[in-house]
Amino acid sequence: MLMKKIKIDLHWQILIALVLAVVVGIFFKPVVPYVSWMGDIFLRLLKMIVIPLILTSIISGISSIGGHGNFGLLGLKTIAYYVVTSLLSITTGLVLANLVKPGIGVDITAIENVDKLQVQHKSFSETLIDIVPDNIFKAMVDNELLSIIFVAIIIGIFLSRLNSQHRKLLVDLFTSSFELFMKITMFIIKLAPYGVFGLIVKVVAEQQDFGNLVYRLGAFMLTVLVALFIHAFITLPLLVKFVGKAKPFKHMKNVATPLLTAFSTASSAAALPLNMNDTHENSGVSEKITNFTLPIGATVNMDGTAIYIAAVVMFIAQAQGVTMDLKEQFIILITALLASIGTAAIPMGSLVIITILLNVLGLPFELIALVLPVDRILDMFRTATNVWSDSCGAVIIAKSEGEELNV
Repeated sequence: MLMKKIKIDLHWQILIALVLAVVVGIFFKPVVPYVSWMGDIFLRLLKMIVIPLILTSIISGISSIGGHGNFGLLGLKTIAYYVVTSLLSITTGLVLANLVKPGIGVDITAIENVDKLQVQHKSFSETLIDIVPDNIFKAMVDNELLSIIFVAIIIGIFLSRLNSQHRKLLVDLFTSSFELFMKITMFIIKLAPYGVFGLIVKVVAEQQDFGNLVYRLGAFMLTVLVALFIHAFITLPLLVKFVGKAKPFKHMKNVATPLLTAFSTASSAAALPLNMNDTHENSGVSEKITNFTLPIGATVNMDGTAIYIAAVVMFIAQAQGVTMDLKEQFIILITALLASIGTAAIPMGSLVIITILLNVLGLPFELIALVLPVDRILDMFRTATNVWSDSCGAVIIAKSEGEELNV
C-alpha cells in the first residue's frame, strides 16, 4: 500500500531548513559551496518579481479604491485612517530600532560582496528630484523603485478617473496582471525553505561568532515584538477609545477568531471573510462599512508589516555599520508607506517591500539572509496586527458615520 503523501506547512519546512543549515554549516563546511547557490537563486527570484508586482499591485489597488461609486467622504476617511496608522506604526518601529540597536556588532563578513557596496548619501532635494523619472522604461531597467512607485500611483489615480468603459478595461488588465504576478510570487515563496537553507548555511559556516549572531537576532525579534505590542495594545486602542468613542478591548474580544486565523495562517487574505463577518455581527458595524473598508484594508493597510520593514532595514543598516540620519529614516518612512499599497497579503510578502527599501538606500540585499530565520515567526504576529488595525478602522469610521455599535 502506498503511503499517503505527507503535507508539511511552509513554516515547518522553513524551520527544518534552518536547523539543517545550522548543522551543515557547523559540521559539514566542505559541502557549503555546493548548496549555497540555492540561496543566491532565491534572492534573484525575489528581485526579479519586485518591479512587476509592485507596479501592478499599486495601480490596481489605487484604481479600485478610486473606482468605487460611493468613494466620497467615506473613502477619504478610510484612506486617512490607513495613512495615519501606517505612519504611526513605522515611526514606532524606527524609534525602537534606534533605541535597541539590534544590528550593532553583527558579523557580516560571511555574506559575499557586502564590503564592496557603499551607501550613497544624497541630499533631500536630490532624492525628491530622483523620484520623478525622465524615462519610465529606464527607471525599470535601473531598478529605480521610488520612481516606479511614483508612476504607479499617478497611473492608478488617473485610471480611476477615466470613463467607465475604458476604466473597466484597464483595471481588469492591471488586476489580472497583478493576479498573475501574485501566482509567481507564491511560487517563489514556496521555494523559501531552499532559499533559507542556501543562505543560512553560508552565514553559519563562515560566522566567526555564532553565539553573538543568535543574541543579535534575539534582540531584533524583541524589538519587533515590543513595537507590535505597543501598536496593537496601546496605539490602536487609544485611537478606538478617543477617536472612535468605542471600547477597544471589547471589540478585540469580538474579533478574536479572525485575529487567531491571521496569526496561524500569516495571511490577511485568509482572515478577511472572518474579519468582515465578526466586525459586522459581533461589533455591529454596518455591512456598508465592512464591505468597503476591510477589503481595502487587507490590501493597503499593513501596520504590523510596516513595523517589521522599518526594523529590518535599520537592523541591516546597523549590521553594515551605516548610520541612518533623519533624512534617510524619513525616506524609510515614506517608501515603506507607499510600497505597502497593494502589497500581496501573503506569507513572507514583506520581503518584496524590504528589497525596495534596501535598493533605495543602497544597502546590500544579501544581508536579508540575517533575518530570514525569524521572518516566518514574526510574520504571524505582524499579520494579526494588520488584521486588528483593519477592524479598528472599521469601528472608528462607523462611529464617525453616526452608527450605533455594540462596543
